[in-house]
Amino acid sequence: MNATAAPSPSPSRRRRNPISLTVAIVIALLIVWVLFTMWWWDKEPEQFDPVAVTTAHMKEIGRPMATGAVTTYTLIESVQTLLDKHGGYLSNDKLPPGVFMDNIPNWEFGSLVASRDLAQALRNSFSRSQTQSTEDKDLGEADPLLNSPNDRWLLPSSESQYGKATDDLEKYLVRLSDSEDANAHFYARADNLADYLQTVSARLGSLSQRLSASVGQLKVDAAPNADVAGKAGQSKAVYVKTPWNKIDDNFYEARGYTWALLEQLKAIRHDFAPILRSKNADASLQQVIRELEESQKSLGSPVVLNGSPFGFFANHSLVMANYISRANAAIIDLRTLLGRG
Repeated sequence: MNATAAPSPSPSRRRRNPISLTVAIVIALLIVWVLFTMWWWDKEPEQFDPVAVTTAHMKEIGRPMATGAVTTYTLIESVQTLLDKHGGYLSNDKLPPGVFMDNIPNWEFGSLVASRDLAQALRNSFSRSQTQSTEDKDLGEADPLLNSPNDRWLLPSSESQYGKATDDLEKYLVRLSDSEDANAHFYARADNLADYLQTVSARLGSLSQRLSASVGQLKVDAAPNADVAGKAGQSKAVYVKTPWNKIDDNFYEARGYTWALLEQLKAIRHDFAPILRSKNADASLQQVIRELEESQKSLGSPVVLNGSPFGFFANHSLVMANYISRANAAIIDLRTLLGRG
C-alpha cells in the first residue's frame, strides 16, 4: 500500500513565516525597550545643596554672592531639574513611553506648583520694598511664564516657556549681584517671609487632607452663610474617599511639592538668617526642614500601598500626610514668631 505523501507548504507560506517571526521579534524588542525606559525614567531626582550650587554658579559667572542669590538660584535649579532629569519633562509627552507614565508627571506638577509660589513671592514681596513700589521687570516676565499650562506640547511647549522663565530669573540674579548698577533688590524681611509661608501652609494643609482621604473619612462642611432671615444653615457630614486610581497621583504630587519646598526653605534659611536669629525662629525653621527631609526618604515598595490605618499593610499616603501635617504645624509656629515685634 503506497503511503500518501504530505503536501509541501506553498511558496507564499514559506515566505510569510520569516516575516511574521521578524515582526514578532521587533514587537517584543519594542515592548522590552518601553518597559526598560519607563523603569529608567521613573526615578525622582536627588536633592541638592542650595548654598553649594549657588556658590559654584556665582563663581562660574564671576559675580559676588548677594542676599537673595541662594533663593533665586535655588528656584532656577529646581525648574532646570524638571527639564533635565531622566527622560526630561514628561508631563506633556504624547508618545510612548512617557504617555504611559503618571507617577513622575504628578511629581513634576507638585514641584512646579512650589516653584510657581516662590516665583510669585519673589515678584510681589521679596523684590519690593513696599506695595506701591515698581515690580522687577525680569521677575514680572518669569512669573507668568512659569504659570503656563504644564501639559502643552505644541508651540509654545511647556519646556520652552519654563526655559525662558529661568533665563529671566538668571537676568534678575545677575543684576542682584551687580554692585555698580544695583537696580535689582531682595528684601529679607520678616513680613515678606511670613506672607510666603502663609501660601506654603495653605498648600501643605490641602495636600495633607487629600492624602488622608485615601482611606475615606467623614468631613463636616461648614455651615453656609446666614439667609435673609438671619438664620444660619445646617452643617452636614460628607464622606470623602480618594478613588483607587488617584491615590498614587496624590502621593507623588505631594512628593514633588515637598521636594521643591525643602530646597527652597534651605535657601531661605541662608538668605533670611539674620532675621530668623533676631526672631528666635531658627529652631522652628529647622524643624520644618527635618520633617520635609523625612518625607523624601526612599519608597520601600514598587507601588504606593493603601492599607487600612491600623492594618497589616502600610498606608504610604497616611505616612506622607503625617510628615506634611507636622511640617505645617511648625510653619504655623514659625509665622507666629515672625509676627512678633
